[in-house]
Amino acid sequence: MSYPGYPPTGYPPFPGYPPAGQESSFPPPGQYPYPSGFPPVGGGAYPPVPSSGYPGAGGYPAPGGYAAPGGYPGAPQPGGAPSYPGVQGFGTPPGGAGFSGYPQPPSQSYGGGPAQVPLPGGFPGGQMPSQYPGGQTPYSSQPAAMTQGVQGTIRPAANFDAMRDAEILRKAMKGFGTDEQAIVDVVANRSNDQRQKIKAAFKTMYGKDLIKDLKSELSGNMEELILALFMPTTYYDAWSLRNAMKGAGTQERVLIEILCTRTNQEIREIVSCYQSEFGRDLEKDIRSDTSGHFERLLVSMCQGNRDENQNVNHQLAQEDAQRLYQAGEGRLGTDESCFNMILATRSFPQLKATMDAYSRMANRDLLSSVGREFSGNVESGLKTILQCALNRSAFFAERLYYSMKGAGTDDSTLVRIVVTRSEIDLVQIKQMFNQMYQKTLGTMIASDTSGDYRRLLLAIIGQ
Repeated sequence: MSYPGYPPTGYPPFPGYPPAGQESSFPPPGQYPYPSGFPPVGGGAYPPVPSSGYPGAGGYPAPGGYAAPGGYPGAPQPGGAPSYPGVQGFGTPPGGAGFSGYPQPPSQSYGGGPAQVPLPGGFPGGQMPSQYPGGQTPYSSQPAAMTQGVQGTIRPAANFDAMRDAEILRKAMKGFGTDEQAIVDVVANRSNDQRQKIKAAFKTMYGKDLIKDLKSELSGNMEELILALFMPTTYYDAWSLRNAMKGAGTQERVLIEILCTRTNQEIREIVSCYQSEFGRDLEKDIRSDTSGHFERLLVSMCQGNRDENQNVNHQLAQEDAQRLYQAGEGRLGTDESCFNMILATRSFPQLKATMDAYSRMANRDLLSSVGREFSGNVESGLKTILQCALNRSAFFAERLYYSMKGAGTDDSTLVRIVVTRSEIDLVQIKQMFNQMYQKTLGTMIASDTSGDYRRLLLAIIGQ
């Protein structure tokens, strides 16, 4: 059946729709199928009338508003295709899981759109579109390496010989000049565990510290990238957190990126490593460097106690959605502790179900409600948790995009994400990047970096 008034009149046909040669299998523009039972009874018009500034045909969000180009994708569906917004950026109907008749133009027609300006600190602020397209499959919060279909660009090398690699690196640094290509060939094609073995073999064979030798031969971004690759994974996260809080000022976006996206086990290992390597208590450092509701959110994250049960309790999702509505949109002022409690303890699949329930109940998505009720760092932290519940790869793709967008490059963020995700889900992050921004991650890295630094980054991402 067709639903009167949808899509809104005056919207031009979508370019490239329907795909050439497949006209018969796609409905004509203006006659989009609508599942029975929509819109929800009492739920008002669909798509929901935005409270402010939904970008229409070529339109822009209200001042301070933010819309990820092409909309924020939901979790990958079985088969690997992401759930992407439909015509003119309107997403899957709330609660539309299982509805397969929604037209999907070709993936290459997404992205682009008006340039978006991130707030200082690198996190997009302001209000999200009132219709946040979610995927149809609950996002898995299992350690990423265990999640089906998720993979890194770097795999352990076959026929690995730590002593042979140590010798190659020694020759590359010995004598006049440095053979950077030989260094790139080794480090970009070994897993982190294998790099630790090369480091140990180097000290055994030559009585010298490989890292000190590399530091003396390299500089700038290339040095930072090589050192990151040779740090054990947990140590690198702990080091990044320490670096973010050391000295004047705090890099809150680094605290958010690490503490709001890692698994329980990873967080507990980071806390332990932070204590053993730096002789400091991570929670105490967070308390002294942050304040208010942001401090409480990060302290909650530090506990590494999020529920990781993959089964979704739909009754609880309904109750949590009601609680969040009553704590935010449904009252004057905001009960921040309610948001903190639910977003810090529920599993990612459970939060995904809560977001679906919330959009059905409140006729607006939870992300835009967070944007209205919170601001600053606590808003960024809460949104990061919700974005990871929808699609973790898309969150990291967005962070990579804004590390290179505009004048200058945030090299530390670029290095940190490429290195930390290289053995987990960088393949999926690259796919999401391409679909969200209409360009490959490799293309953007190549245009924003140069020399050996560019060569090594491209080698890591598999270009």
